[in-house]
Amino acid sequence: MNIGSELVAKGLASPKDIDRAINHQRTTGGRIGDSLVALGVVAKEQIDEVLSDAPQAPTTVAGTGVDAALLLELVVKGMYTENIETASHLSRVLKLSSTVMDQILKSATDRKLVETLASAAGGNARSEIRLTLTRAGREWAADALSRGQYFGPAPVSLKDWQERIRRQRITNEIVSREKLVAAFSGFVIPDRFLNRLGPAVNSGNAILIYGPAGNGKTTIAEIVGKVFENTIYVPHCVEINGEIMKVFDPTVHRVVDEAPVNAGLSSLRRSHVDPRWVACHRPMVVTGGELTIEMLDLKYNPIAKFYEAPLHIKALNGTFLIDDFGRQRAKPEDILNRWIVPLNSRVDYLTLHTGKTAMIPFDEIVIFSTNLHPNDLMDPAFQRRISYKLETVEPPEDLFRKVFTNMATKNGLELTAEIFGRVVQGLRANNAPLAYFQPKFIIEQVLASCKFENVPPKFTNDNIDDALANLFVKSADSKMFGVKRS
Repeated sequence: MNIGSELVAKGLASPKDIDRAINHQRTTGGRIGDSLVALGVVAKEQIDEVLSDAPQAPTTVAGTGVDAALLLELVVKGMYTENIETASHLSRVLKLSSTVMDQILKSATDRKLVETLASAAGGNARSEIRLTLTRAGREWAADALSRGQYFGPAPVSLKDWQERIRRQRITNEIVSREKLVAAFSGFVIPDRFLNRLGPAVNSGNAILIYGPAGNGKTTIAEIVGKVFENTIYVPHCVEINGEIMKVFDPTVHRVVDEAPVNAGLSSLRRSHVDPRWVACHRPMVVTGGELTIEMLDLKYNPIAKFYEAPLHIKALNGTFLIDDFGRQRAKPEDILNRWIVPLNSRVDYLTLHTGKTAMIPFDEIVIFSTNLHPNDLMDPAFQRRISYKLETVEPPEDLFRKVFTNMATKNGLELTAEIFGRVVQGLRANNAPLAYFQPKFIIEQVLASCKFENVPPKFTNDNIDDALANLFVKSADSKMFGVKRS
């Protein structure tokens, strides 16, 4: 973990502040945190808070919170399947300290499962001591593999994970008006909508965004998911009743930059941080029409015999967007019924294939985005469980023109009053409401047309009419949107 990246992620320092502190550290020595305090960037108490917030690395097997037998199984499986021969290699893969690994290997040696092969340096360097499984160790490893083939970072306990979820609740972070306005800079959004969105985001409760297609519902939801800045810690995997469930997913979780901000002087002392946890930005998980009920349950691999966490569990302490709600393969009422307990009681229950269940604190913002009317998707009882309901409506003509003008300028086009009027006339003639997606669609069409004709980007009556023709499907006897070509 990197203290500089942590401070930047938490908004306590800027990259320039970190560079200044590194230069100061080069001159004065000491730690990067001392330089940051000396320069007045942060207070010592803030440094201490960041350091204490990270999961602390255990120094004993008992301190891992996981059964010693499970850790021993991981070690022998690694030696058996990956031909790992050194304690340092095992420590790196299992994300356990050398102290803990020594304790596990001592237990393995006492059980006659592991023995020393040789030491290339006469035993002076522990990393060079080669280890091997005994015959009993190989039999033990084969038996362990028959029960589960997982090998990788050691799991954290269910209890530690539950406590960590509660500790890093999404409502701990305040999204101010200034932060929300900055997040939507470059987008034209009505002030009234922003005024209602802000409290919804800070509540941590479910949000329903509905309205006509093409007015930015998905974009709004995705910006909300990325507006948070706090770092959270996600476990590589969790032990639940003797079973292993993988949680960290590099396709979902954005890792806080572990590279030094500058010359590598700002690294936190790794011995203090538990590497079984990954420092990440708050996750944003998006699912759409592919969502099924089964995707919200534990996924058990019957061959490897371990679990993969479902998508909404990977989204804990972040945001889970159900896009195009009502168009999933599963019935809307089935999906909603699955969410009743989590949204009501703020806990979820995962069921193992053995029939045992595990309670998981449910901390995330669930956003339902749909272009269908809520009354067609959910009854009043469920609507009451969604605290915030925000409607995106047809933009007024002045906002529509502002969006169109800004986007045209960015693409080297001049939107004249004549061209804008022609677009609006064509849309109205087709009984189409104005929508925020239309300027982008039309501009892309115009640019493609100009590229084909090998001419500089420019709006013309012809390429506007062609863009409108591609925007709608016309009946066989319809005219070109009521607009005559010049």
